[in-house]
Amino acid sequence: MFVAYLTVTIFASVLHGSAAVVYLIGHEFPKAQADMKGLPRSWVPVLGTMLAVGSLGLLGGLAVPMLGTLAAAGLSLYFVGALLAHLRVGSRKLVAWGGFFATALAALAANLAYHWS
Repeated sequence: MFVAYLTVTIFASVLHGSAAVVYLIGHEFPKAQADMKGLPRSWVPVLGTMLAVGSLGLLGGLAVPMLGTLAAAGLSLYFVGALLAHLRVGSRKLVAWGGFFATALAALAANLAYHWS
C-alpha cells in the first residue's frame, strides 16, 4: 500500500506543481483561461500560489500525514471551484479539469487509505 500511496502522491505533486509554475511564470495560457472565465488577471498568481502550496503540502504529507490530507482536500476543493468557474460561463471544456481533479481525489483517497484506515 505504501508504494501506491507514494506513487500517487508524487505524481499529484508533480502535476499540480507544474501547473503552479505555469501560473506563476506569467505564461499566456492561465491568463487566457482567466479571461475566458471572467476572472481578473490579478488572480492568476494567487491561483498559482494555491496550486504550489497544495503541491508542496502533498510532499510534506509524506512526513506529516495530516498535512498531506489537508493539501489533497484543499486541491480537491480548488478544482471544485474551477468547475464552478467553468460552468458559470458555459464552458464545457473539462477534460484537463477532470484529469487534475481526479489526480487530487486520488491523492486524497491514497492518503486516507494509507494513513487513516
